[in-house]
Amino acid sequence: MTQETIKSVPSVSVQYAANGNSTKSNELGMRPMQEQVYEKRGEQYLLIKSPPASGKSRALMFVALDKLHNQGVKQAIIVVPEKSIGSSFNDEPLSKFGFWADWTVVPKWNLCNAPGEDGGKVNSVNAFLESDDQILVCTHATFRFAVDKFGIEAFDGCLIAVDEFHHVSANPDNKLGQHLAALIARDKVHIVAMTGSYFRGDADPVLMPEDEVKFEPVTYTYYEQLNGYRWLKSLDIGYFFYSGAYADDILKVLDPDQKTIIHIPSVNSRESTKDKIREVEHIIEELGDWQGTDPTTGFQLVKRPDGRILKIADLVDDDPSKRDKVSAALKNPAQKNNRDHVDIIIALGMAKEGFDWIWCEHALTVGYRSSLTEIVQIIGRATRDAEGKTRARFTNLIAEPDASEEAVTEAVNDTLKAIAASLLMEQVLAPRFNFTPKNPNTGPQADFDYGEDGYDPNKCNVGFNEDSGQFQIEIKGLKEPKTQEAERICREDLNEVITAFVQDKTSIERGLFDEELVPEELTQVRMGKIIKDRYPELDEDDQEAVRQRAIAALNLTQEAKKAANESGDSEIKANTAFVEGVRKYVTDVRELDIDLIDRINPFSEAYAILSKTMNEDRLKQVKAIMSGKQVKLTAEEARDLAKRALKFKQERGRLPSITSQDAWEKKMAEGVAFLARMKAEAANG
Repeated sequence: MTQETIKSVPSVSVQYAANGNSTKSNELGMRPMQEQVYEKRGEQYLLIKSPPASGKSRALMFVALDKLHNQGVKQAIIVVPEKSIGSSFNDEPLSKFGFWADWTVVPKWNLCNAPGEDGGKVNSVNAFLESDDQILVCTHATFRFAVDKFGIEAFDGCLIAVDEFHHVSANPDNKLGQHLAALIARDKVHIVAMTGSYFRGDADPVLMPEDEVKFEPVTYTYYEQLNGYRWLKSLDIGYFFYSGAYADDILKVLDPDQKTIIHIPSVNSRESTKDKIREVEHIIEELGDWQGTDPTTGFQLVKRPDGRILKIADLVDDDPSKRDKVSAALKNPAQKNNRDHVDIIIALGMAKEGFDWIWCEHALTVGYRSSLTEIVQIIGRATRDAEGKTRARFTNLIAEPDASEEAVTEAVNDTLKAIAASLLMEQVLAPRFNFTPKNPNTGPQADFDYGEDGYDPNKCNVGFNEDSGQFQIEIKGLKEPKTQEAERICREDLNEVITAFVQDKTSIERGLFDEELVPEELTQVRMGKIIKDRYPELDEDDQEAVRQRAIAALNLTQEAKKAANESGDSEIKANTAFVEGVRKYVTDVRELDIDLIDRINPFSEAYAILSKTMNEDRLKQVKAIMSGKQVKLTAEEARDLAKRALKFKQERGRLPSITSQDAWEKKMAEGVAFLARMKAEAANG
């Protein structure tokens, strides 16, 4: 398949060293991520943030066994979002690999495997609590009902381990979130929370700040995970536009020779034809001649033009007997390491989190997914390491905005959301940024490589530690966080802040389509507002410290990508391209200060990609529609501009001038004038 046949936006393409580190085990049989978690096993509240397939389930087994045997914890209850994920906590002979105990669950206490509904299993939870057995596995729903029925006191002395923790939220309507808050307030349990998602696309935080601060986080990044794989070396993420029915264009992005999971659109979405069964049939027809169904597995057999038979698992069909047979065949442990067991899986609501098919090379999703958490989970299906699998990709197939449609606004919104998702994935996949202010006393940090010329005390330096996947970057004029909470946010939550920013409709619309835009309106005013709303408990200085670091992380990722693309380095340096891109940018600007970073439009690189791919006339039409939306200054934005004008006056000894050649100075002056007008109008009644 030639690249020309594909309407592609390879918005993210990352290469890794494949040094094998993340898959190597120590003498206790632990991989590096599990070792990091085990070091914190004494913590009462532990939060594990780690990508799909990094071994969180086993990390929990090590910690839970230690708590049960050495820390006085009575029983461990493992809580998973759906029954299928319960199998991740099946018996494991850990002693075979060097650990001092095995993980065993008495069959009747794995309630995910037991017949009956969640409500009926509640009594089993009580029976377990009264027994001498130590480990129970159940769903989030069963646990919620059990707490409702028996009260939180019933769980005193237990370890509660919550898998896929992003399902929890501090919203009062979220029952599991309420129960956890009550358990934390009572302080008689241990909690281990695990999530493979680095951000929530939703408005509600997972925990309230006062609860979150009690958790000791262990963050293992995608970079550490993928850089340390043995086989998988590169991951491509792209969104592709089509016009007409998606099933007609799907073969432009679907390579039948790659192991693929196709997620077809929800029946309520714009991309859906409203007949999901027909859509699956159409995809199968496009792939070749249907030969019938395999009687053992229920897989559809399709003959390709070259004579090869494709095995396709259809998880869309609602007929329970058919779907259960296919589902069981996919989960058959005897086939786990058989690459030829199945070729393509077609799903709608299934095959996302917790679905383990190591051979998947391509996750192809039709239609925009509103939840970023869901996108991360889907991409996680393709990022398993498997013998001989060197490339993986995620494709989002989206209907091209058509300015003649009534639904053009919705179409443009979907496009903007897809761009937001790809910007976020770039942050998730990048090494971790640690920023420090540059001043006369700063010096090199241990274990960081400062490039060929080493550390230069007269410049802003970029240090990189490949093992931990962390940058240490010096920036002039950077504010230091003063409180513990601000420090935690700068260390742990920058991706959460960036999520809120790139999902802010005004920010992304203006960043992509407003030719009059002054970048500081986004980087300082919009980002400042987002941080103020998100962290009202921080004072202004701490809010500014967080804002600066979030914008620095976002803009340095964009500039590094641009520098790496422009350098045209050979394949040999591919796995260091991002690191070299950051170094090249910092060296080129000579003096890295926060004002310079604030003057970069965070969306300019995304626009460059969009303009290469979208039909030129279509892009002009979309641009015209967007620029037709006149952006008026709000009173809140004017107040923010006036505050920044005051800071400007303190630094320069004068107020910003409305006739200044500097666009940002002029904008601050406009904010002051706007406020003066408002006051005058109010005084005149």
